[in-house]
Amino acid sequence: MPVGVFDSGLGGLSVLGEIRRLLPDESLIYVADSAYVPYGEKTAEQIIERSIQISGFLLDQGVKALVVACNTATAAAIQTLRERWPELILVGMEPAVKPAAARSASGRIGVLATTGTLRSAKFAALLERYSAQVQVFTQPCPGLVERIEAGELHSAATRELLAGYVQPLLDAGCDSLILGCTHYPFIRPLLREMVGEDVAIIDTGAAVARRLQQLLSEQALLADAPGGEIMYTTGSVAAMQQALPALWSAPVEVRELFV
Repeated sequence: MPVGVFDSGLGGLSVLGEIRRLLPDESLIYVADSAYVPYGEKTAEQIIERSIQISGFLLDQGVKALVVACNTATAAAIQTLRERWPELILVGMEPAVKPAAARSASGRIGVLATTGTLRSAKFAALLERYSAQVQVFTQPCPGLVERIEAGELHSAATRELLAGYVQPLLDAGCDSLILGCTHYPFIRPLLREMVGEDVAIIDTGAAVARRLQQLLSEQALLADAPGGEIMYTTGSVAAMQQALPALWSAPVEVRELFV
């Protein structure tokens, strides 16, 4: 029985990579909903509809667990998915405000995320939970997902776009930056160049993998033989294959998906 993972596009591969490192025996099915990328600019209703359709497809493939490897989809749809499939092992994303708050010396942390994540009620509740401990500065990053989807991790255009989003957070005195979108870990090296070594860069991919491992172990569902990966895209197979070498370390089969 495989583990299903989906995102609006290729960003969730950052989470898939953490799952593969921690759970090398698991068979993984990944869906990139690239025909609808980015989710951050869609309505909550659109995101819920897409999340239900893709989750349904993955369940048809016999998955034993589902990882919503997208902050925006988690914020908009995970409660609906839990209600629809209450017995399913379901793991979502949450911006890492808690660990950032714990390590911040200045008490000021920045969040880079999509517009959809930042405007969600789930994120608002998260900020409220830690408002007494730290001051959180949020920065929507329109256009950044598209650059990463194109595999432009080091281009001048990506650098210029990212710099415009990061500088206000540095000017505000943030000493920790949260990557609130699963696409953003792929530009961590570029971000590190900009902020230097004194600013912490935090994402939650590894924590999601550990949570998945815990839940599978509790139900005695951990695999015990080496597994592989199959990837689907609702967009262009050729475009995904062209971008994959920058985002995934091994050759993998990509299939077209119509949902």
